Amino acid sequence: QVQLVESGGGLVQAGGSLRLSCAATGLTSSNYAMGWFRQATGKEREFVARIRWISGTTYYADSVKGRFTISRDNAKNTAYLQMNSLKPEDTAVYYCAADERGVNLYEYKYWGQGTQVTVSS
Repeated sequence: QVQLVESGGGLVQAGGSLRLSCAATGLTSSNYAMGWFRQATGKEREFVARIRWISGTTYYADSVKGRFTISRDNAKNTAYLQMNSLKPEDTAVYYCAADERGVNLYEYKYWGQGTQVTVSS
C-alpha cells in the first residue's frame, strides 16, 4: 500500500517561513506526480502546488505564486513545500497527495494524513 508521511507543520508569525516534507513509499510508477492541497476551517479543499517526478515540471495556484516553492529529492522519494512570506489566510490543514499517472492536475489517488499550519497576525 502506498503511504505518504508528512512533517514540518506548525505555528508561525505572519511573514515567516515553514518547510513541509512528504515522504512517499510504495509507489511503482517511475514518473508519478505529487501535489499539495490545503483546507481551512469551513472552506473547501483547494489546490496549492504540484510537481511531476522525472521532469520536475511545477504548477502553482495563483494565491501562492512567488511565495511557495515545490521541489523533490528523487533519491529519497520526498517532496517539499517551502512556504515563505506566510499570511494568516494561509492557515489551513495541508495535505500531500500522489498519483501514479498524474494525468489530472487536481485528482490524486493517494493522500497523506494532513499537517496543521497556523499563521498568526
